[in-house]
Amino acid sequence: MGDPLEKATEGKDLIGKIQNKLAGFFGYYDRERRRDADKMLRETVAERYEEQWSRISELQKQLVSEGKLEYVDDIESASVKLRGFIDRIKGAAYGYAGLFDAVRINQDELDRLYEFDLALLDGVSEVSVAIDGLASAMGTEELPGSISNLVGVCQQAIAAYDRRDEVILANNELGDLE
Repeated sequence: MGDPLEKATEGKDLIGKIQNKLAGFFGYYDRERRRDADKMLRETVAERYEEQWSRISELQKQLVSEGKLEYVDDIESASVKLRGFIDRIKGAAYGYAGLFDAVRINQDELDRLYEFDLALLDGVSEVSVAIDGLASAMGTEELPGSISNLVGVCQQAIAAYDRRDEVILANNELGDLE
């Protein structure tokens, strides 16, 4: 996948170039583009995790069809964690704070937020590897351990996401304006 920031800033037309030259407009315009890029990035992150969530659901169905119901609830724990993580990503603020909001997001914070969300995309591979391990362990005595590993990886994703708010609020105090 290409960098969403580049995608959001490509294709500047003549009017866009003129607007960028206006005093004070460039910073606003650039922030809006970064917000758009972060939103596109988060949508991509959510889609990639959705693919992994679907894989977990398929493994649950396989266990049910094989009559191994004792493991379904354990896998459901990972599924619920990942689903909640995905929903939080979809509903996350994407670097916007209105004029009268208590928290304002400046350029540096937007950059950190974008980098943070990009790092979340890298976490998809960890979830995928854990699901691969679970799929390989189906029908073996290693199944409980691989389920536990998957639950742990999903919990780590949630913990990483919890730090996103810290990125937004790191240098902001109530009422602090740009």
